[in-house]
Amino acid sequence: MGTIKIKFRASTKEGKEGRVYFQIIHKRAVKNYNTKYKVFNHEWDAENGSFIPPISNMARHLFLTTCQHHLNEDHERFKECINKLEYKNEPFTTDDIIRLYHNTTKGTTLATFMKCTIEQLRKQGRARTSEAYDSTLSSFNKFTNHSDIYLEDINQDLMKNYEQFLKNNHLSMNSISFYMRILRAVYNKAVEKELTTQHHPFRHVYTGIDKTAKRAIPKKQIKAIKEMKLPTRSNLDFARDMFLFSFFTRGMSFVDMAYLKKEDLKNGIISYRRKKTGQPLSIRWEKCMQDILNKYPENPTEYLLPIITRCDKDTRKQYRNSLTLVNRKLKILSSQIRISFPLSMYVARHSWASIAKSENIPLSVISEGMGHESEKTTRIYLSTLDTSIIDRANRLVIKDI
Repeated sequence: MGTIKIKFRASTKEGKEGRVYFQIIHKRAVKNYNTKYKVFNHEWDAENGSFIPPISNMARHLFLTTCQHHLNEDHERFKECINKLEYKNEPFTTDDIIRLYHNTTKGTTLATFMKCTIEQLRKQGRARTSEAYDSTLSSFNKFTNHSDIYLEDINQDLMKNYEQFLKNNHLSMNSISFYMRILRAVYNKAVEKELTTQHHPFRHVYTGIDKTAKRAIPKKQIKAIKEMKLPTRSNLDFARDMFLFSFFTRGMSFVDMAYLKKEDLKNGIISYRRKKTGQPLSIRWEKCMQDILNKYPENPTEYLLPIITRCDKDTRKQYRNSLTLVNRKLKILSSQIRISFPLSMYVARHSWASIAKSENIPLSVISEGMGHESEKTTRIYLSTLDTSIIDRANRLVIKDI
């Protein structure tokens, strides 16, 4: 008769996690089968063959509790395999037990399915979406300690534990919702492909959108940023210029700035489509914008601003690296002019809207100027709007800066 025992092999390196494995015994033959679970020595109960979830660390406690649940399921599946082989009343080996175990595994794992989805998104040219999915998978892998989860094992308890893990790591509710909504989309897609059964695992976790604290600075601080004495064309100066350019262009997002092409600027008008929504926008080219452009050598690429400057390199990587640099340097600038929160490119966008509102510019004009295509409350007052009205609004906002 075959037997299955749960064992633990400590790491030979001090401070490293050991491996949990199954010991399969049949007719004096012994075979070890490694599991995906790794834990530290103090987290293993050798007498009971089980994990010891720490009370002091809630995130680790939740993780090990989840692992214990899956380890028990694996153990039961091994025992079922032995029972099936014994029921046939035919000779079998430990290798036969493992082979049958593999044949009765639960199918596709979440990581496998998500990686395929991410690759499909990249092939479709949806780079930003693929990056969001990739960061979600990375976050979930940290929760599971890189132990893969079968799609059919995704349930309400698992998602509640993941939500608690994110809270313990001090993520905002909007960040938690971001990850949950992506996982839900992946899970629903797997259900559509009949890779798993719909169990509504996201029913009791947060998938809404909280109102975030809006961070905007007044016109006098925008002017103070412009007048700061900084080393010419230093990283700080570049960050300041990109911030101001965004502000001057009605809060243009950094990704749209990065992909502005020289051909987009014609007859004193810059025309482009928002990367996020595809909505076309036109902005009158003002002197303050040209002054920033004049500070830098002409970009050797097709792009207008000195953000993507190498055609032989990954353009998206250049944009992301530049955004990271700019936001990091803007934080330094915020401390120098004593702003109570870190500056970022988003602050430029929201500041334009806030200052426009303070200038009594209609909300509908602000919405149109920023390219908000889903602002239903402002679209009620809007059918088509002459871009000259928006250009005059922009002049009101950026005057005296």
